[in-house]
Amino acid sequence: MKQTQKYRQIAASVQAVGLVELPVVVPAADAPNSYYLLDGQLRIEALRDLGATEVECIISLDDEAYTFNKRISRLAAVQEHHMIARAVERGVPEERIAAALNLSVSTIRQRFRMLDGICPEAVSLLSDKPCPMAVFNVLKRMKPLRQIQAAELLVGQNNYSSAFARSILAATHQEQLVAPKAGDQDRDGAREQIARLERELEATQKRTRFVEDTYGDDNLCLTVAQTYLNRLLAKPRLVQWLSANHADYLVEFQSIAGLTSLSPQVSARGEGV
Repeated sequence: MKQTQKYRQIAASVQAVGLVELPVVVPAADAPNSYYLLDGQLRIEALRDLGATEVECIISLDDEAYTFNKRISRLAAVQEHHMIARAVERGVPEERIAAALNLSVSTIRQRFRMLDGICPEAVSLLSDKPCPMAVFNVLKRMKPLRQIQAAELLVGQNNYSSAFARSILAATHQEQLVAPKAGDQDRDGAREQIARLERELEATQKRTRFVEDTYGDDNLCLTVAQTYLNRLLAKPRLVQWLSANHADYLVEFQSIAGLTSLSPQVSARGEGV
């Protein structure tokens, strides 16, 4: 574990700024004045490597058997940029930020300028998304309107890889690029094909979002309808009357009563309605 980048970052942060979050311990029931470490093993190991012999801890008195960081929110690239920018604006030296994050000064400068050339609308779409810095470097090569379209595609597909961003860039017409490449006209046919696929993908995403938005309501209506139909079909005289006068209705009612979930056919009917 000590060979990982995560441990090196923790050790660098502890050495540069100290502990930001204290370790958590729980009293040992079988040993008075002893404690079990509940959360913070890497911080403790980093302190040991730095020669520390004692540290303040938070004592947990609840026996919940889970670590305090079991549910954590990862820091997105845009949020990290704002954090670095605010620290620089408040006079924190770049060298100290680099030491605390275990990064080079040049990397800190790149992250400080990461959003230069990105329109605010695209930044807003990707502000809390796990986008690597390479994605923003790709977006900078597009004009603002295309940046927004690309950000919507990234969010719609839930794919924030730099490879996907480069594929969007490859499908972008020269008029939507900040600096069109010379001698690229022969690729216009391929770009048009990719653009058509992109439009079809966007239409599919809209249909998928529609189904996702209405699935809960449709499922609730199905459950209520099933309950009502089951009560009706439990009456023999009513079933006999339906069989004699409306056999087609009876078949449909029995089919609905036997459903366990929304089938694709039912979803398609709901969408059509």
